[in-house]
Amino acid sequence: MPRFPLSVRRLACLLLPALLALSACATSPAGPGAKPAPAIPAEVSNAEWEKDMQRFAAEDAATPPPKHAVLFVGSSSIRMWESLARDFPGAQVINRGFGGSEIRDSTWYADRIVLPYKPETVVLYAGDNDIASGRTPRQLHDDFVAFADLLHRRLPATRLIYISTKPSPSRAHLLDAQRQANALIKAESARRGFVYIDVFTPMLDAGGKPREDLFLADRLHMNPAGYAIWRELLAPYVN
Repeated sequence: MPRFPLSVRRLACLLLPALLALSACATSPAGPGAKPAPAIPAEVSNAEWEKDMQRFAAEDAATPPPKHAVLFVGSSSIRMWESLARDFPGAQVINRGFGGSEIRDSTWYADRIVLPYKPETVVLYAGDNDIASGRTPRQLHDDFVAFADLLHRRLPATRLIYISTKPSPSRAHLLDAQRQANALIKAESARRGFVYIDVFTPMLDAGGKPREDLFLADRLHMNPAGYAIWRELLAPYVN
């Protein structure tokens, strides 16, 4: 058996772990033709969200959703919009809001709750949970860009509508950060031809504070009066 110089053997020892890792990736059980996972940090995945994904899949299997519909996706403000179909009778709508999700969660799960539907329009609402969890306005902007890039790379004809973060009384201390994030995403939307819906301004009172009359007792989620404002602002684009 040939013997190699010590330096060569030492180099081989250093390279072996990397080669094994590459080999594992190349022989992944996903198999040929499998789609790569989205380039989003794994920590945004959540066991609670997975339950929602499985529920959506069961609903789709029981009642196949319409193609070319208006897809509403995002956090609990979308999930809790129980009057969504009645509010937009001129459109076929799909509701895929889940939990207390952030923008990047919708990007993570896009292969399961956005892209398969081939929607004519996507209405995205997420952002206030992001800020509450510590993400900065610039990070929100970048997360929005990541979602938009994925959507228009895979479904270039689909229109994107972004609903600005809402000013909730329970999160009034975050209003300045919300204003900054909204401004960044509004400018990005204008630059790229997306529709930006400002719900932040009409949900403030004359003193610039969140209107208590638009929210449930938790002072975070909206009551029908809050959704009525959203419906009025979105109707020209959805109906």
